[in-house]
Amino acid sequence: MQFLLALVIAGPLVGAAAALLPAPPGLKGSSPDQAVLRHGVTVTGAVLLGALVLAAGFDHDHPSKMQATTDIGWIPALDVRIHLGIDGISLPLLVLTALLAFLCALHSYFKPPEGPSPKAFVALLLLLETGTLATFAVLDLILFFLAFETVLVPMYFLIARWGGAGRQAAAWKFILYTLLGSVVMLLGLLLIGLKSGTFDMVALATDNGRGLTSSVQVIAVLAIGIGLAVKTPMWPLHSWLPDAHTAAPTVGSVLLAGVLLKMGTYGFVRILLPVAPDGMHTFAPYLAAFAVVGIVYGSLACLALVRPGAKGDLKRLIAYSSVGHMGFVLLGIASMTPTGVNGALFANIAHGLITGLLFFLVGAIKDRYGTADLDTLSGATGAALYGRAPRLGGLLAFAAVASLGLPGLAGFWGEMLALFGSFDPADGLSRPAFLTFMSIAAFGTLLTAAYMLMVVRRVCMGEKREAPALADIRTYEFAAWTPLAALTVLAGLWPAVLLGLTDPAVQKLLAGGKS
Repeated sequence: MQFLLALVIAGPLVGAAAALLPAPPGLKGSSPDQAVLRHGVTVTGAVLLGALVLAAGFDHDHPSKMQATTDIGWIPALDVRIHLGIDGISLPLLVLTALLAFLCALHSYFKPPEGPSPKAFVALLLLLETGTLATFAVLDLILFFLAFETVLVPMYFLIARWGGAGRQAAAWKFILYTLLGSVVMLLGLLLIGLKSGTFDMVALATDNGRGLTSSVQVIAVLAIGIGLAVKTPMWPLHSWLPDAHTAAPTVGSVLLAGVLLKMGTYGFVRILLPVAPDGMHTFAPYLAAFAVVGIVYGSLACLALVRPGAKGDLKRLIAYSSVGHMGFVLLGIASMTPTGVNGALFANIAHGLITGLLFFLVGAIKDRYGTADLDTLSGATGAALYGRAPRLGGLLAFAAVASLGLPGLAGFWGEMLALFGSFDPADGLSRPAFLTFMSIAAFGTLLTAAYMLMVVRRVCMGEKREAPALADIRTYEFAAWTPLAALTVLAGLWPAVLLGLTDPAVQKLLAGGKS
């Protein structure tokens, strides 16, 4: 298990280097471009298989225990170690990352991205996967920062080189926002490590802040929280997200929404909650306030985009919806209760599945229509998607109702548990304030339902006109999308599969490392 976890993390990095080498003559197929795209599918498929074997071999009776651990010295002078491990919190995110990376590589094989040579594209995709997997598996603060930053460069180039209109400006906005947030976060991580005498996240979680004064914890939470909030993204640090999603290629949007946003909220749960509990108590009400503002703001922005005549872009609308959905994740974390944190972790996975599917679908619609403009999609050139491509329209409607939190689908449980956590927050937090936050967030669910149903009404059920039929779901699209739809249903009908993993780990984390 130790070797397998290290292989899962390092495998994409080795694959990225191999992608830049010339393909052996016997493996080129019809062209070198096809060979490198097939290489991407092979590597990500092997990593997914490894992640599934890890999940199968995981001791599900003790999900709070760190498993498949590796702990070897790296920089003795700073006591920085290559410390890896997974528990019930990180395992679902690890599998989600491997799954989405494989589906993106599969999609790219059949529909290569428009832009420069696929060699660099595949290498960047694999490097991005390595950084994300490492973020969810490392147990050292310095390694966490390095993994956290590794994803920035490949995502920048994926947007800047293979994106659509406005890609250069969007890529620069993405890199500047996230880099500035990361600089502040590094200072906070160094403060914790130097003041406590260790960068080991397990030891720090077990100490539960007892080795840090309250003032140090407050400063650390402020600094680290800013960096994590930018990546989440939390309102008002979100403005890079809509531009990045709108300009990014389809697979870039899927990975950005599906796994990169989860790195920020994972940092709140893995580092700040157990390591600096006093600092989190201080900032929890403010975090909750920003979260609910983001929920309402994201929904109102979507309602403005979806109204007729607004020239709203469907990709941009889904991006703004992510601001609202991640607001529920932050609200659950801010409650500092097992119920709320479990809800946040569940909402993380649900958002990755549903929004990943939505971006795949929007990419397919844009490919067929040549645009994602909502007025065009619901106008003379795109009315009645149900009538022109019924399977595509039906799947878009399914993803939309899953995103609005329909009971029985994955989106419901995370939001509901986050609201329950706010109903009865942790000791020391103002219950009247959190009841107010809960009420505002609940109102946000109504706004979410409104704009998602308007999207379905305008795109899928527009007035039927004489128009040529569109290509319905293709075979490779069916292969790439079916796992996401199936897991959305499974998680909605059987939430205990995920909650059984996260709850013991969350209980231990909030109890200061004691089971």
